[in-house]
Parts: sequence; structure tokens; C-alpha cells
Amino acid sequence: MPPNRLRIIAGCWRGRRIGFPALAALRPTPDRVRETVFNWLQSEIDGAHCLDLFAGTGILGFEALSRGAASVTCVEREPAAVTAIRRNAGALDAGGMSVVQNDAMDFLKRSQPRPMDIVFIDPPYGSPSLGPVCRLLEERTWLAPRASIYVETRALNPALAAPADWQCLRSKRAGQVDYRLYCRSREGDQR
Repeated sequence: MPPNRLRIIAGCWRGRRIGFPALAALRPTPDRVRETVFNWLQSEIDGAHCLDLFAGTGILGFEALSRGAASVTCVEREPAAVTAIRRNAGALDAGGMSVVQNDAMDFLKRSQPRPMDIVFIDPPYGSPSLGPVCRLLEERTWLAPRASIYVETRALNPALAAPADWQCLRSKRAGQVDYRLYCRSREGDQR
């Protein structure tokens, strides 16, 4: 597969490819990792409202819509990446996708919060934004009561100091990537 194309793994757009610009900051989530993550989310994706922060190529959002999510909001600050996500959304007729060109922190601070069922967080490696973004999701009520939160970081990064209401359900490493799935739950909740 050419380096600037990604394949949607499953769902209604299975096998379709999306293009993205050759930008050093873009690290698309590998097929193997996406397959695992969406297996983890399979019982929650249908009809879900999703937020893809640090969207990059938008592949997590496209995969979510392909598998039955009701809506995905992609937030990306890089203009060329935003243009590519919008072009791909048009080519797929992805009516449930909205694309916002903005910094993730600024978006979470300034936009009207809407509780999301699933949030994807994949900041640039070395970014100091991960902890503050997680806090803003909680403080500004961006999360539905039983939201799922996917976090992807560089392998061997210091552990995320997740908000108190987040329980780590799954955790895995693939090469240079650590990825985790959290569930937002109050004490005493059973999933």
C-alpha cells in the first residue's frame, strides 16, 4: 500500500482507501491497532456519537462511521490534514462527519460541550496536551456518563494520570505504540 493511503478495515466502507498529505506530524494508527481497538468497542460503536481529537488522517473517525457510529467530530489543527479529511468525507459521502480546524485544547475550552459516547485521543508524541485534554473532557462535560475513551501514546511513555472516574479496561502495546481503552464510570457502576 502506498505510504499516503490507508484502508478502512471493516463496515460499510470496508476496503475503501483514504489519502492523506505527507506531513511529518501525521502518524496514522496502524491497521493492526485499529482492528484491536474497534474489536474492543464493537458493542458500543453502533449509534455512538464520537469525538476524534488530534484527528490527523481522520482514519479513526472514518472507521467508526463505517462500523455504525451516528456521528464523528474530527478536530485537527493542520490545514492540509483538515483539507484531506474533508475531501475523503466527501468522497465517501460521510454525512455523519464534521471536521473542525482547531487546536484540541482550544476546541474543548471554547466550543459548546456535547456529551460524547466515544472519544479518541492520539496527540503528537511528546505533546504536553494529553493530561490537560483529559481533564477538560471531564470538567467541561464532554463525556457521556458511560463514555469510552481511547488513548494512544508512544510506548513507554509515563502512565497517564487519568481522571478519577476513568477506569482502564484494556491496555496493549504494538511496536512503538501503547494504547488503552478507558471507561468513564462512577464508583459502584458496573459495566
